[in-house]
Amino acid sequence: MTVTTESPRATEKFPASEELQLDTAALGEYLLGRWAEVRTRARALCERPEMWKIEGQPIPEHRARVLEQLGHLVDAGGVLLSFPKSVGGKADPGGNIANFEQLVLADPSLQIKSGVQWGLFGAAVMHLGTEKHHLAFLPGIMSLETPGCFAMTETGHGSDVASIATTATYDETTGDFILHTPHRGAWKDYIGNAALHGKAAVVFAQLIVRGENHGVHALYVPLRDEKGFLPGIGGEDDGPKGGLNGIDNGRLHFTNVRVPRENLLDRYGSVDDQGVYSSPIESRGRRFFTILGTLVQGRVSLVGAAAVASQLAMTIAVKYGVVRRQFPVPGADTEQVLLDYQQHQRRLLPRLANAYAMTFAQDELLSIFHEVFSGEKDTEEERQDLETLAAALKPYATWSALDIIQGARESCGGQGYLAENRLSTLHGDMDVYVTFEGDNTVLLQLVAKRLLGDYAKQFKGADFGTMAGYLADQVGEAAFNRSGLRRLAQNVADFGSTARSIGYVRSTASQRQLLTDRVHTMVADIADHLKPASKLPPEEAAALMNKHQAALIDAAWSHAELVVWEAFTHAVDRMEEGDNKQVLRWLRDLHGFTLIEKHRDWYLMKGRLSAHRAEAITDYINHRLLPRLRPHALELVDSFGLAEGHIRAPIATGEEHERQEEARAYEKGLA
Repeated sequence: MTVTTESPRATEKFPASEELQLDTAALGEYLLGRWAEVRTRARALCERPEMWKIEGQPIPEHRARVLEQLGHLVDAGGVLLSFPKSVGGKADPGGNIANFEQLVLADPSLQIKSGVQWGLFGAAVMHLGTEKHHLAFLPGIMSLETPGCFAMTETGHGSDVASIATTATYDETTGDFILHTPHRGAWKDYIGNAALHGKAAVVFAQLIVRGENHGVHALYVPLRDEKGFLPGIGGEDDGPKGGLNGIDNGRLHFTNVRVPRENLLDRYGSVDDQGVYSSPIESRGRRFFTILGTLVQGRVSLVGAAAVASQLAMTIAVKYGVVRRQFPVPGADTEQVLLDYQQHQRRLLPRLANAYAMTFAQDELLSIFHEVFSGEKDTEEERQDLETLAAALKPYATWSALDIIQGARESCGGQGYLAENRLSTLHGDMDVYVTFEGDNTVLLQLVAKRLLGDYAKQFKGADFGTMAGYLADQVGEAAFNRSGLRRLAQNVADFGSTARSIGYVRSTASQRQLLTDRVHTMVADIADHLKPASKLPPEEAAALMNKHQAALIDAAWSHAELVVWEAFTHAVDRMEEGDNKQVLRWLRDLHGFTLIEKHRDWYLMKGRLSAHRAEAITDYINHRLLPRLRPHALELVDSFGLAEGHIRAPIATGEEHERQEEARAYEKGLA
């Protein structure tokens, strides 16, 4: 890989930052994306006080409040968006998630409990069941007459769903399934609605028919009546958690519970009245991944929720940072605003750029999701691409959200730790987002395997000439990178001129090249190390894979970084020329250079950047991009469009400003 060596534009003139004026209304509409109307309606609902989380509310009252709030969601009609028109739904899968992700503004517990009810329990019936199940079960789920659970995870098998131990054995004498939990590790655990409110569940179990295990399938199982658990069913409360305590998570277990044959959600596997199993998908492994793939919307929705939570955290921190003063300004009779300190800008502005990047990435992901689940582009290849993209963006968005919220919390000092200002409790609520709907580390391994598979496909059926040419390119590239020639050439070109140095890597093409090359090189290196695996016994091949597991995850993470940067770049490219586009171009550059700076060691070791050029990137961030973006920080968070009813943090809704004005008036009176 050769970094683009375009002539440095030493004479290039940028408009003075203070001369630019963001149109926050237009930018806000742009950020709302394809489903702007749906998101706007959802935000209006979140402004209603009865929808708000009460910080510090005791757990029993919080749970009751969230259940009541689900009723308000039913009344508002947004829950109908995902369901088929045959049962009164609106068949708008993308709009459904756009609506759902905004609920984090009201209370993350409400968002996740509604996700359990309609995005997991209801979606499982819809996607895994057939028309008879839709007609029988979906009306009660949609109206909340039947609060329900999504009972997949077991205490002993979290991410390894294929190995769950709960069984559903077909009884030929009665025509029922016998649902059974064989040991404590097979209890269904961390199940939303299980402790109190769930009346039914979609339960995942190993389906056994005539002594043959056909793998994991799902059954609709009634749990409770007005007296409590039905015979053979038991459970307990998970108790207090680190966050999301408005959700009644609990455990479930089953002792020889009889479930009617008709309750098997049989879109991908059925048992007829003669006790014969059949499936449209012959391969058990492919059937398993198809069943799980239909539930990808959970991951897509968490990406959106993480983006909205990040917008909220940045809004609070920046609004506080532009009014809070600390330490006297030398030679002046006033104290310095926090956001005028370079380190405070370093804390917040790259995270603000990341929040923007995640917002644009979510809209691209959501469009792909909608095309697949609406049937517009529902092919096997499109579904695989969607699953891989969701598996990459869910870890990126949820881990980034935690980083953004924590950075915002620290930037607000002690005020940020007060529950009333929401940042510390928001972090606690968002923490488990990295674990459910697929543990982030496990998802990144799935992404890495897809990257390796795509890499291998480049050579499938290739003739000798193709292979020889590719290998020659690789050998030449490797020799050039290891020889020091590139490093020497860069040092000569860069000598004595930071402006010249940054000119070579400032362009969009250069950023793309650096970020893309990192992914390609990492994948190629891993593929080279794993090449012997195909000729090894399974145990040794697994050991070799495990030896390179950390590298696999790093490569997948770099892929996610590239995808998010590309989404930001696409969004900037689509904008009309003007002040908004210029400021967002700077914000995108800050995002890209922050990524490159973070991986500076890699670029230096691989010879992709010289030491001088790497230093110039940091200099460009500190002395060019941060000063250009500082005057627009407040406008950039205002463009998120969050009203006081969404923010609900006193330090960001006027209280701190009033304190500062009072203090300054007092000090003037002493003068």
